[in-house]
Amino acid sequence: MSFAIFDLDQTLLPYDTQGLFCNHVLKKHPLRRAYLFLFVPAVLLRALRLLSTKTLKRLFLSYLRGLRPAEIDALLRSFVEQDVLPALYPDLLAEVARHRADGRTLILNSASPTFCVAAIAARLGFHHAIGTAVQLRDPMPLCPPIPGPNNKYEAKLQAMRHLLPPNLALPLPDSWAYSDSRADLPLLRFVEHPVAVHPDPRLATVATREHWPVLLPPRPQTSRAAFQRDCFLQALGLFSSPRRP
Repeated sequence: MSFAIFDLDQTLLPYDTQGLFCNHVLKKHPLRRAYLFLFVPAVLLRALRLLSTKTLKRLFLSYLRGLRPAEIDALLRSFVEQDVLPALYPDLLAEVARHRADGRTLILNSASPTFCVAAIAARLGFHHAIGTAVQLRDPMPLCPPIPGPNNKYEAKLQAMRHLLPPNLALPLPDSWAYSDSRADLPLLRFVEHPVAVHPDPRLATVATREHWPVLLPPRPQTSRAAFQRDCFLQALGLFSSPRRP
């Protein structure tokens, strides 16, 4: 068995998936911007390390309060078609297609909520989708439960252990992993062929030292500050993604 494992945010997609979905929902339901009255103080508490990342993620999802699962499903479908597909890196989609043609098991493994990751994975033909588990309730509460860990660092490995044969050699032979972040170093070292995509400084240093391939597809932001600006606009529902020529 061989695998191709892809991170999502800033790897397949040049944005933060959670922020982009929030932007999509707020554009269709502008009054839901009221959730910011809860989220802005939470960001400040997180900056002071008085709030966990997991709790912050729960509070961020408060913009879904009162929606029913069927409504969220409809929003996800339009989100994937209108916002995600036009923004995906063509170079990374080509990598997905190459691994599919070679018969590898495709896994989309992200820290974004599972319901977003699953919708994107299904549309792109991945075999498995793994994200941070958020319980969809009918209707959605103010702070949706997240029963497990935030799907980052070693949690990404634990979340997909059930997909792997028990006695498979490590690093996974004839398998690839793609990520932009130092947080995914455990995942990248888990496979025979790690690939860095627009790596952050620490990952870039590791990739250079260990001679990993680095992919630098054209992206809409020219700096970290521009990415943070886009995240801010997405949280307000004011972001319009540039269309590819």
